[in-house]
Amino acid sequence: MLTPFLTSPLKVRALRKAAAFAVAFASAAGIASADTSLKGSGATFPNPVYQRWIGEYGKANPGVKVDYASVGSGQGIKDITARTVDFAGSDAPMSKKEKADLKGPILHIPTVAGAVVPAYNLPGFTGELKLTGELLAKMYLGQVRTWNDPAVAAANPGVALPALAVTPVWRTDGSGTTFVYTNYLATQSPDFLSKVGPGKQVRFPAGVGGKGNEGVTQNVKTVPGAVGYVELNYAVENKLPFGAVRNKSGAFVKGSAEAVAAAGAAAVSKMAAPDKLAVDLWNQDGPAVYPISAFTYVLVYQDLTPLGEAKAKELVRFLTWATGPDAGKIAADMTYAPLDPAVRAKVDEAMKTLTLNGKPVAGGM
Repeated sequence: MLTPFLTSPLKVRALRKAAAFAVAFASAAGIASADTSLKGSGATFPNPVYQRWIGEYGKANPGVKVDYASVGSGQGIKDITARTVDFAGSDAPMSKKEKADLKGPILHIPTVAGAVVPAYNLPGFTGELKLTGELLAKMYLGQVRTWNDPAVAAANPGVALPALAVTPVWRTDGSGTTFVYTNYLATQSPDFLSKVGPGKQVRFPAGVGGKGNEGVTQNVKTVPGAVGYVELNYAVENKLPFGAVRNKSGAFVKGSAEAVAAAGAAAVSKMAAPDKLAVDLWNQDGPAVYPISAFTYVLVYQDLTPLGEAKAKELVRFLTWATGPDAGKIAADMTYAPLDPAVRAKVDEAMKTLTLNGKPVAGGM
């Protein structure tokens, strides 16, 4: 009974057409449902909020997979330079030397602003610790060795502090957090500027090191008398106490999203063009400003053509969402400062300069 069916010319042609249609349909469906993967690496400073963003974006866009490796700003810059990632995270703007190795112009796109806070471990102390930039510099230079030193007492009148050794904790990896912290201390202490200086990775004369914000956090938690610089979110999530820092106006201010936002608002006028969005937030003017504040950036090549059309467009979609109001609400819930509306307007201008085959990527979406 099967033989006549298989050998009938009309049946064979019908089967061939059906098979061809099925293959074409399957191919089209495969293209439509194929996942787009985006890969990033870099700063640990924004890693907590980036992971939340990736999770939320993935829920709304199940065909898109975004990976971000928290490996430090220095490694992120190396990865984007080598084009082994589609985007990089950095708390420190790229230097002229680093830019010289790039394969084309790159944009620094601010995503959030955050605070680097001096977390500490003082068993039995429950007061409000006040610190100055000069005092922190002396601790990291090994010049203030105990917590009951007169220099600490001068910033904390009437407060009893333990006769415990000060152990500064610092980053061992190339780090944007270190870049922000050391740049701030360099503005507060000529001695620190000459002996250590600002940078992503510097040689501290005292204390112990840890890799990433995670490593510094762990050392501060386990070493009595430790003081370490970490991103505000790491201090909050790990229940580490951290000190208030005297700002340029003379007020002692603790790190918070509001105090960081005040620093960001003070710096908008310096963001002159789409390719000049990297500005310093530390030591800004204003009584409500937290002085050790910084933007963190996503680094992307201005020409996204090497990524291919699908990835280029999806990267722009993701970054547009990540710098928008919905992502900003998530950031605020996690103690980061979302972009000020004036800053967001600057970012929107910069995003329009991203190109694919010589045309704006955003214009083709």
